Amino acid sequence: MLPLLFVLLFSLSWVTSAHIHEDFIECFSLYVEDSTDISKVIYTQNDSSYPFVLHLAIRNLRFNSTTLKPLVIVTPMNVSHIQAAIRCSQKNNLQIRIRSGGHDFEGLSYVSVLPFVILDLINFRSVTIDVTNKTAWVQAGATVGELYYHIAKKGRALAFPAGICPTMGVGGHLSGGGYGMLMRKHGLAADNIIDARLIDAKGRIVDRASMGEDLFWALRGGGGNSFGVVIAWKIKLVEVPPTLTVFNVLRTLEQNATQLIHRWQYIANKLHEDLMITTYIRRVNSSRGNPTIQATFAGFFLGGVDKLLQLMNESFPELGLAKDDCLETSWIEAIILNRFPGNTSLELLLDRTPRFVTNFKAKSDYVKEPMPEIALEGIFERFLEEEIETPRLLLVPYGGKMDQISESSSPFPHRAGNIYKIEHQVSWSEEGKEASKRHIDWIRRLYSYMTPYVSKNPREAYVNYRDLDIGMNNLAGNTSYKQASIWGRKYFKNNFDKLVRVKTAVDPANFFRNEQSIPPLSSW
Repeated sequence: MLPLLFVLLFSLSWVTSAHIHEDFIECFSLYVEDSTDISKVIYTQNDSSYPFVLHLAIRNLRFNSTTLKPLVIVTPMNVSHIQAAIRCSQKNNLQIRIRSGGHDFEGLSYVSVLPFVILDLINFRSVTIDVTNKTAWVQAGATVGELYYHIAKKGRALAFPAGICPTMGVGGHLSGGGYGMLMRKHGLAADNIIDARLIDAKGRIVDRASMGEDLFWALRGGGGNSFGVVIAWKIKLVEVPPTLTVFNVLRTLEQNATQLIHRWQYIANKLHEDLMITTYIRRVNSSRGNPTIQATFAGFFLGGVDKLLQLMNESFPELGLAKDDCLETSWIEAIILNRFPGNTSLELLLDRTPRFVTNFKAKSDYVKEPMPEIALEGIFERFLEEEIETPRLLLVPYGGKMDQISESSSPFPHRAGNIYKIEHQVSWSEEGKEASKRHIDWIRRLYSYMTPYVSKNPREAYVNYRDLDIGMNNLAGNTSYKQASIWGRKYFKNNFDKLVRVKTAVDPANFFRNEQSIPPLSSW
């Protein structure tokens, strides 16, 4: 009896899904304002190209096979397609997930537990550079690499302070803040947004002047998929010198890595704003074949090697940086070399194919007081546990420009008082639920171990390092303010209340939502 019931329920679900996607397509064809062949815009589960389009921007294999698949994928070619997707999703009671580059750490741009549509902005990727005014318009479906490519094609004197991963989508990266090697000099990517174009829940196209300053504020760090579909950003470009210097100094435990990381904590946020030293920690095998910990001190300096060595000798002589460790290059070549060692071809930035696609889980923290050496040793002991594949820590220094921007200037509140940010990550290639559980349990234990050494009340987190462990909304029914504030204050601190007020004004029906979207007041 039970197998028969399962077959009947599955058949009913399949018929219902087919009915909904047929209704969506019919609705879509009525709303579009051009003669575009919608078979080039809409992909359903019946289309042979559906799996390719779906998996083209899935970056976390944890969500590749077992999650609910979208009934429809829309790849709009113009704004009327986006407006139609919004209206038809509302009409058919479907959630909409907006995908730019697919880098959401919890897959929220391409997974849902409720019937949904993916709005994939891959065709919205134009970049227009205004060298005279040092600005650019970049559409939300462009990657960071495509943006950098177009900036560099206009010359090597301008740059933009976004991230170093070229396949990240501009839409999501800037929505959550976005940081890179220019952060200590010029702030976040979101700090350098000067206008935006957005399609709201009513299908209206608004810019900064027509949306108002509160909504414009919310877009610059408040996270994606809460307020509408950002279709383009206007950004302020920054000047960079013709010569930069980069270095990567590697040290293992046997080469005093613990002591160097400990010392780094005392100088990382106090260095000259032209210098940023990021620390990467991972497990490797020593020259004798035994597992050990390796720290990479990655430096990025806006200037020549002689000035860099002078600064390092004054502030961090313990590292022993030598001229042979350094490479003088340009800003754009430094970006390319970071991902493609030994190759500086500009066209590499146009490749949207991710270099590493695997299962992973990540979490984030902020550190306000240096961790003692014994605490670092406790981290390394956990890294050397055999049952996990690839643990990593990324320590990103703050200070400089980040200290000069107020917590309330944008939704991103993590400013003065932070020495550095931590990304905890573990990745694995082993398939199956047991492997996933083992690795996720491990990183949760590491996160628990870190509690005494990181920020408190709230324990802060970075919204672009999405982590559903810290709290979720109700997907069906309303989410209380109290429930949402559990995760909301970790990401946004006191800015969360203003984000809720903005959400209430622009999307009171809570159409744009996901597991960690900003809720409206009506859901309190």
